[in-house]
Amino acid sequence: MDQKIRKLLAGEGGNYIFPFFWQHGETEEVLREYMKVIAESNIGAVCVESRPHPDFVGEKWWQDMDVILDEARKRNMKVWILDDSHFPTGYANGALKNADGKLRRQSLTVRSLDCPKSDTDMEVSLDNYQKAAPWEPNQMEQHMLQGQEWKLFDDDQLIGVTAVREGGKTEADILDLSGQIPSGKIVFPVPEGKWQLKFCILTRNRGPHRDYINMMDEESCRVLIDTVYEPHYQHYAADFGTTIAGFFSDEPEIGNGHLYEMGKKIYEIEDQPWSREVETELKKCWGENYHKFLPLIWEQPVDGKLLARVRYDYMDTVTKAVRKDFSFQLGNWCREHGVEYIGHLIEDNNQHSRTGSSLGHYFRGLAGEDMSGIDDIGGQVLPQGEEAEGNPFQPRDGHFYHYVLGKLASSAAAIEPLKKGRSMCEIFGAYGWSEGVQLEKFLLDHFLVRGVNHYVPHAFSAKDFPDPDCPPHFYAHGNNPQYRHFGSLMKYANRMCELISGGTHIAPAAILYQGESDWCSDCMMMQEPARLLAEAQIEYDFIPSDVFAERESYRTEIGSTLKVNTQEYQILIVPKYNYIPKAAADGIAEFLKKGGQVFFIEDYPENCCEGMALPEEIHRGICLALPELLPALEKTKVREVRITPANRRLHYLHYKEETDRYLFVNEDHADYTGEIYMEKKGDCYAYNPWENRLESLSAKETEDGTLFSVTIEPLKPLVVIFDETEETLSEPLVLSGEKQPLAANWKRSLCRSIDYPAFQKEKTVTLPDHLAEEEPLFSGFVRYENTISCKKGEGLLLEISKAAEGVEVFVNGVSAGIQIAAPYRYDLSSLVKEGENELRIEVATTLEREMSQHPDPMMAMMGVKSVPTSESGITGMVCIEK
Repeated sequence: MDQKIRKLLAGEGGNYIFPFFWQHGETEEVLREYMKVIAESNIGAVCVESRPHPDFVGEKWWQDMDVILDEARKRNMKVWILDDSHFPTGYANGALKNADGKLRRQSLTVRSLDCPKSDTDMEVSLDNYQKAAPWEPNQMEQHMLQGQEWKLFDDDQLIGVTAVREGGKTEADILDLSGQIPSGKIVFPVPEGKWQLKFCILTRNRGPHRDYINMMDEESCRVLIDTVYEPHYQHYAADFGTTIAGFFSDEPEIGNGHLYEMGKKIYEIEDQPWSREVETELKKCWGENYHKFLPLIWEQPVDGKLLARVRYDYMDTVTKAVRKDFSFQLGNWCREHGVEYIGHLIEDNNQHSRTGSSLGHYFRGLAGEDMSGIDDIGGQVLPQGEEAEGNPFQPRDGHFYHYVLGKLASSAAAIEPLKKGRSMCEIFGAYGWSEGVQLEKFLLDHFLVRGVNHYVPHAFSAKDFPDPDCPPHFYAHGNNPQYRHFGSLMKYANRMCELISGGTHIAPAAILYQGESDWCSDCMMMQEPARLLAEAQIEYDFIPSDVFAERESYRTEIGSTLKVNTQEYQILIVPKYNYIPKAAADGIAEFLKKGGQVFFIEDYPENCCEGMALPEEIHRGICLALPELLPALEKTKVREVRITPANRRLHYLHYKEETDRYLFVNEDHADYTGEIYMEKKGDCYAYNPWENRLESLSAKETEDGTLFSVTIEPLKPLVVIFDETEETLSEPLVLSGEKQPLAANWKRSLCRSIDYPAFQKEKTVTLPDHLAEEEPLFSGFVRYENTISCKKGEGLLLEISKAAEGVEVFVNGVSAGIQIAAPYRYDLSSLVKEGENELRIEVATTLEREMSQHPDPMMAMMGVKSVPTSESGITGMVCIEK
C-alpha cells in the first residue's frame, strides 16, 4: 500500500503551511494566544512578518521573538522570518538612509535632442545635460507617499553621448561622441539622414524607493544580511535549523520606473537599473566605448536586430547580477547557517520577466531560493475568471493568472535541483472579508492541481479587531466565525501537499520561457499556448533558456526527449518569439537532430538575441498557427488523459512517487459528469482527502489503460491512486432519488462569533432561509434546530444543498464534522438512535456583512463602495434519506 496514504490514514504527515503572523508590538499574552490558535488550526509553522512592527531588530522585537520562539518550541512548530521591516524586501531596516551613496540604487536615464539637417555643424553645450530630468511622481505615488521627503544627491553623471541615425541598421549608424564630454560641449558635423543626440545620465534621484538596496551590487545586498540576518543569528543561533526554518523575502524589486508600474516592457520604462557591476560587465561585453549602445535599451528608430542585441546583453547582465548578488548571496548565507531561504517576486500580469517592481527574470530572480515562490492575493485567481480583465485601478490578465502563475512555481521546483521539488504560494490575502472558506478552498485546489505544495496563508493579524489591513484575517481575535472551518481546510491542505511532495510531477510538454524574448521586442505571451494545453488536459512546464546554456546546473540531457533535472519532456513548444538566445537555439537544434519534437507557434524566431543567425536545423521544427497546435499534439504521445465530454475547466495533475497519483479538480460552477481515460492500468482506488478515507471507483480496464465513470463536483477534487490496498473501501456518499426534504419547523437563532455559543433571536423559519435580507449587517453563526424520528437499526443520510458557508452538523449534541463545500453530505447512521433525535446545523458566515460598516481603505481609495454580497445561513434545502 502507498506509504503516504498509510501515513495519512493514521493521522500522520508533514506540515506544509506557514501563515504570515503579523507583528505590531502586541503584548506577550496576545502573542501566546495567537501561537496557540495557529497551532490549533492544524498548522505547524508560522512566518513572522515584521512589516507593521514598531521596533524591528530592536529591544521590543527581540522580546516578541523570544515569546514566539518559546511557544514554537513548546508546540513543536517551525518559525520563518520575513526579512525586512518595510515592504518590499530591500529596505534593509533603513540601513541605507545614511549609508555611502554608492550602495544605493542608481538609474540610467536618457535625454534626446533632434539634430539639424545634414551637412550642418552642430554645437551643443553640455551645461543643460549634466543632470537627469527631475523625477515626477505619478498619481499613485503622490497619494501613497504624500509628505515623504528624500535625500537629494548631487552626483548625477553624464556618462555617454550618442548620435543615432533614424532607420539605422548597423553600428555605423550609431556614433559615440562621449569622448567630447570633458570639453563641456559636443561638436557634431551632422551626416546625411535624420539624427538625434542621446545623452545618457546616471542619477540616484529617481523613484520612491531610493533608500533600498541595489539588487545588482554585491556590497549593497550584503547590507540586508548585516542588518537583518546576522542579528537574528547572533540572538538565536541555537534555533537555526531547528525551530527557526529560515527567511522569507517578499516581492524584492529592481525598483526602476514608477511604483508598481505594470504592463510596460523594459524598453518602455523611463529609467533603467544600474550598478558598478553592470557597468563592468557591459565593458567586457561591448568594449570601453560601451556608452554608445546604452540609448538602444529604450525604443529607438533603428533596426530591430540591433535593438534586440543591446537589450539582451543589458538585461542578461542585469538579471545575472541579481541572481548572484541578491538571490544566491542571501540563499548561500542561509544554507551556511543551517536554515533555508524562500520568498517570491511580483509576477502579476507578466511582470515576472520585467524590471521595475520585479526582478527581470522569474527563474534567475529566485535561483538562490530553496523553494520556488509565487503569490495569489487581491483577486488574481478568480472562480471562472480566466477572461476577467479587472478594472482601471487593477488591470488583470486572467490568462496569465490561470494558465501561468501556478505553473511557474511548480516548473521551477521541478527543474532546479536546489529546490527539491518544493514550491510555495502566498495565498488568500487582500481578497476582502467576502472571501470565506469556500473561495479559499477554490484557490487552494487551483494551485494544488498545478503542483504547488507549500502555502503561506495571508494572514493572522494580532492587531486589535477590526484590522483594516488586507483582510481576511483567519482568527481576528475570535471574531471570524470561520476560524475552525479554516482549521479544517488547513488539515485538508496538509494532506494534499503530502501527496504531491517527495516525488515528480509528470509533464510531457515544455513551453520555452518568454523572458529573453520579452526583453528584446514584442512577443507572444506564453499563456496563449499554455491555455490550450491546460483546457485540453495536457500537462506542461515552463523552462527557461538557461536549461540549455547551463546544462550542468539544470542537469540537462538532450536526446529524443529533453531531460531537465527530474523532468522528461517529449515535446518543446516555442511561442512566437522574434528572438531567442543562441544557447537556446543551439539546444533546440540539437534536440531536433536527435529526434525531438519542437512546435514553433505562428513563425520561427527571426534571429538569436545576440545577433547571430539561427542554426539551420531549427527549421526542422514544425511551424504552425496557434489554433493548429492541439490537432498537431493529438498526433504525438503527449496526451495521457482524455475526458469525455470535453470540459476546459477540468484540470489534472499526475504525480509519481512510489505509486501514480492523479488529482482532478473541477473549476467550473457545475458538476462534471463523464468518463476519464488514463493510459495507466492496475488496481486503483480513490482517496477522499477531506474525510481522510479510501473510496471505491467506477473503473474498467481497457486494452491500453483504464476508463473511469465519474462525477466531479466543484470544490470536491477526485484523487485516484494506482495501488493495491488491504483497506476496506467506502462507497462515495451520494443520496438517491428517494431523499425527503426537511423544510419546515426549523428553529433559527444567531450569535456573533465572539459570543459563541450564546445564541439569540430565536424564530421559526422554513428553508430556504432569507437571513441576508432580514439581517443585512449580520455576520456570525446561524443555528438551525429540528428533530428527526428514526426506527431501530435505521440509518440516516443528510444533504444540505447550499449554505453560506462553513457547516457543522450535530446529532444529539455530537458533532458529525465540519464541511465547507456544497452539497454538504453526512452519514449520520452511527449517531442516530431509536425514536426522536435532535438535529442541529450551525452555519458560519463570512465577516463581510459586519465589516461593511468599516470600509476597506484601499477600496475606498479606488472609489469602490463596500456593498456586501455574501449570503447567510442555509440558502438551499435540507434533505434526508433513511
